[in-house]
Amino acid sequence: MTKHADTLAPPPPDPNLAFRRVVVKLSGEALCGERGGFGIKPETLHELAAELASVHRMGVELAVVVGGGNIFRGLKGASAGMDRSQSDYMGMLATVINSLALQDALERAGCPTRVMTAIEIRQLAEPYIRRRAMRHLEKGYVVIFAAGTGNPFFSTDTAAALRAMEIQAQALFKATKVEGIYDRDPMRHEDAQMVSHMSYDRFLSDRIGVMDQTAVALCRENKLPIRVFKLTEGNIRKVCLGDAIGTVVEDR
Repeated sequence: MTKHADTLAPPPPDPNLAFRRVVVKLSGEALCGERGGFGIKPETLHELAAELASVHRMGVELAVVVGGGNIFRGLKGASAGMDRSQSDYMGMLATVINSLALQDALERAGCPTRVMTAIEIRQLAEPYIRRRAMRHLEKGYVVIFAAGTGNPFFSTDTAAALRAMEIQAQALFKATKVEGIYDRDPMRHEDAQMVSHMSYDRFLSDRIGVMDQTAVALCRENKLPIRVFKLTEGNIRKVCLGDAIGTVVEDR
């Protein structure tokens, strides 16, 4: 049973940690296990929760932002003729569903968790308050940020960047289906090479599609490093320990 919030003791930090407080951005597809898939696959959800719980036990102050594309994607609804704002609000609610599912899986893995949402749904989750979120992290909770920024026209990538800045995270991790960022489209060019480092300016000028441009511009303005890597077993843990996995986006 989880201890009361006032007495919860955070795990002691691993002395080898390269990062003590991070935001992990996951796509909704991470919960269904396949690109373009729909719904939540329990086995995939539990594997992901086990990975995040292992990172938390290392003493990392861990926050998570999960997309909602496995349930509803706002841009897709808008392209089909829906009002863009209405469509985006539906997408935000999809992220709440995913966040609650991830919370349940994390707590089953023995990891105390709080969901904080930018849209008030008090029966299900706490409203997002920056100082309360930071206090939860200090106490040893994993914090899941749901409902994006609470505003239409902004992606969950941008929400992850914003929350990372607000809680003073050391890095933003973008866990994806690819190994990192390539110098050209690997699906079209067999000789494409993954780059280990990329500047914010190059990411924006080359219009790299792995992350929303607004999110990267926000990180550039606040000098928050971004790590893009493949979501496979053990990779989040390895990155927290400083392993050179994926691509780092930052100003050298």
